[in-house]
Amino acid sequence: MARILLLETSTATLSVALSVDGAVAQERICTEPRQQASLAAPLVKEVLDAAGLSVADCDAVCVSKGPGSYTGLRVGVSTAKGLCFGAGIPLLSVGTLDILAAEGKTVISSEAAGGVEKSYNAIIPMIDARRMEVYTAVFSPEGKQLTPVEAKIIGPESFADELAAGPVLFIGDGALKCKDVLTSPNAFFREADPLASAMAPLAEAAWREKRFEDVAYFEPFYLKDFIATVSRKNLF
Repeated sequence: MARILLLETSTATLSVALSVDGAVAQERICTEPRQQASLAAPLVKEVLDAAGLSVADCDAVCVSKGPGSYTGLRVGVSTAKGLCFGAGIPLLSVGTLDILAAEGKTVISSEAAGGVEKSYNAIIPMIDARRMEVYTAVFSPEGKQLTPVEAKIIGPESFADELAAGPVLFIGDGALKCKDVLTSPNAFFREADPLASAMAPLAEAAWREKRFEDVAYFEPFYLKDFIATVSRKNLF
């Protein structure tokens, strides 16, 4: 029985969960922006306390590796590494777009259960990268990644082939801003944040396949270099 602590800090929403054999046993979510640094560790404690466990009782920690917020990813990976190092347990990681694709699969299943007959051609997760740029990739309706992850500026011709082939589900915190640009009748949009609970089956698969990360050298997948800006406020 694999107990895996799950951390998702790549966007404005912070979430922590505990999965047992791929099923979510506990979860905590904070939707207040920029709380990763202050609340990641307290939420981990809440989740473990609710389950009556310590970090050492877990078999691994799994963190969302990006792309996403530079600061959020740094906090999540640093927290996960500290937990793994302190407890002597393995580190796992899953892609942030994979998490959103898993949430897209759930949306499609819910629609089907509700009697909505729509045969999606693809799931396209989108993480907001400011202005009309998103971090994205194309996934199959089953959640298999079909194209490389990229930072893409969205225009009227974006994803033309996928949209021509049938309905496409765009999901993520960058999806709705593209609604006025991607006007195909085959384009469907769902705003969503990647959540730790959606990581459960992905983390379980990584655990079973022993896809462990090097705790010392693992780094987030930023996709783009971090660019520091100079404050416009007078310092003196």
